[in-house]
Amino acid sequence: MRVRTAAEAKRFIDHIGFCVLFPVKNVPLPSLYFAVAKRQPTGWGKYSQLIWKWKDELPKKRRAFYGKYFKGRGSFLSLKLLPYFLALHGTGVPASEAEEFYEAGRIGHDALELWQALAKHGPLATLELRQACKMETQAGNKRFKKAMLELQGLLIVTHSGAEQETDAWASNRFDLVARSFPEQAAQACKISIDDARTAIAVKYRMLYPTASPAQIARLFGWTKAQAVTALVL
Repeated sequence: MRVRTAAEAKRFIDHIGFCVLFPVKNVPLPSLYFAVAKRQPTGWGKYSQLIWKWKDELPKKRRAFYGKYFKGRGSFLSLKLLPYFLALHGTGVPASEAEEFYEAGRIGHDALELWQALAKHGPLATLELRQACKMETQAGNKRFKKAMLELQGLLIVTHSGAEQETDAWASNRFDLVARSFPEQAAQACKISIDDARTAIAVKYRMLYPTASPAQIARLFGWTKAQAVTALVL
């Protein structure tokens, strides 16, 4: 069945659990683009425009997580599986713990500043957030992008819609995952890392029955031993 509406896109994400926005080479995951177009991308067209709108709409309405997660590329996580991914990273936590993440070396100083700015000011569009953290220059923009990848890769920050800040493309709007999805963040605190890996690995095996522990380990950034254990628990 071809996905044609935002509601159908949500059902697709809920069914598969996690996917990328567009197909990504060497990232064996379903893509929302393929679910809509039923073919690989050949350029920017009506299907690209449609899913580009949904990647703003779905997280803004709290229908799904969206951010640069899998290999730093646009990714969706269902609300059902989001607590397991948060438990995996230990990031379903309040912003008051940001300093601890920095001191433990899990995030850099720029990521710490972005985390604290979002905690202080609430959801912010890209330029507003860069200004709040004094990252307005070209060099600052590079620092911003690098730090944002850190925060999204740990599921600390989520995409939360878009805002027309200039005459160019609309800017991404960002928020803290723990604030946008408080129920899922609370659930994550009750899930062990082993249980989280198992839930994620089992779901992936349902999508790709022939996937080996080594393939699963590469995709999720685990050791092979962790993937093997997740599949036998």
